[in-house]
Amino acid sequence: MIITTTDGVDGRNVTTYLGIVSGDAVMGTNIFRDMLASVRDIVGGRSGSYEKILGEAKQAALADLQARAAELGADAVIGVDLDYEVVGGDSKTMLIVSANGTAVKLA
Repeated sequence: MIITTTDGVDGRNVTTYLGIVSGDAVMGTNIFRDMLASVRDIVGGRSGSYEKILGEAKQAALADLQARAAELGADAVIGVDLDYEVVGGDSKTMLIVSANGTAVKLA
């Protein structure tokens, strides 16, 4: 299945719009990641632990999006947008990644 941020697929025509589909992933961090990230805030540098959890959340959200589109019989999802949100605080930080797009049939 083709997943793209563009409004179409080069060389292919959209024959049917099947509707908006979304995929979501909510990933918990843990106190150790939060403590290491706090240290990175002070000394600078990248936080590998948060980058890893962000990558996992993004892949999970896109996989969920693709599964929902497949249920509709889609060939592609166009106009995909990823949104990120952090909720909670202190030791209860949760990362939310949402992927949204339009499921379509292609010629």
